[in-house]
Amino acid sequence: MNQAAAASPVVTIVALCYNHARFVREALDSIRAQTYPNLEVWLVDDASTDGSVAILREYAAANPAWHTLLLPANVGNCAAFNQAFRRARGEFFIDFATDDVLLPTRVAEQVAAFQQLDASYGVVFTDAELIDETSRHVRYHYRRPAPGQLHPRPASGHVFAEVLRRYFISTPTMLMRRSTLAHLGGYDETLAYEDFDFWVRAARDFQFHFLDAVTTRKRLHPGAMSRRGYRPHDPFLASTITVCRKALALCRTAEERAALAVRLRWELRLAVRWSNFAEAAELYALLREVRAVRPLDWALGHYARLRR
Repeated sequence: MNQAAAASPVVTIVALCYNHARFVREALDSIRAQTYPNLEVWLVDDASTDGSVAILREYAAANPAWHTLLLPANVGNCAAFNQAFRRARGEFFIDFATDDVLLPTRVAEQVAAFQQLDASYGVVFTDAELIDETSRHVRYHYRRPAPGQLHPRPASGHVFAEVLRRYFISTPTMLMRRSTLAHLGGYDETLAYEDFDFWVRAARDFQFHFLDAVTTRKRLHPGAMSRRGYRPHDPFLASTITVCRKALALCRTAEERAALAVRLRWELRLAVRWSNFAEAAELYALLREVRAVRPLDWALGHYARLRR
């Protein structure tokens, strides 16, 4: 290890693959192109069926310091990430889906940002470029309607209420402090997806920092997890409801409960729109617990109870 690497904190990239054969070479090449000198790489395959494993083995053979974890059965993103997290040694972690792409200075920029922050900060996140299946530009995560304006407006610092109220973080851009993940016990493996739960639990005890830079190319394609939400029999909606229940238990102020009500109201409307009536009834019950029911909420909740 050279002197620069020895003086730099270890950053672990957990490269999670599930049927990403079309994209995984570009993703892994972007790891190799990083300018940061002290990386630990874990290639984790969640029982792919499309030839991804052969490509992962090829890259592992060409990069002997990289680690491989080829799971015999599909366990989902949360459990797959945790298996690598428990084995890894990094001070910082990137949860990297291998259909996305890291820009070359991604790790270096985010570590430099962390080094200007105190230990109360658990996450640094950034802007992202959204790309299509052929890696062509679509748009950026944050729209910039005027100089100095970003939409959605990113929040920094104590963001617990903000992550309840609205979506503003581009998940693939996060660099997470190991101690934050350890404090949470890693991801909750009972959930179908990780980001909302991580934001809620991490933001309760740690600050988040927004770095205004584009560090990641996030791929949009029909197989992406984000494209499966809010459809009939949405596999992620039950997890969202579970996280909202956790959030209610974590709320300490009237402002935080009001922020949670905004989230519940949004999820209730989408659940009814897509005919997830049983889940809509659960969301309405949570709104009643928050004591934030409005007339339209009551109407939607009553309709959901009749239709479930």
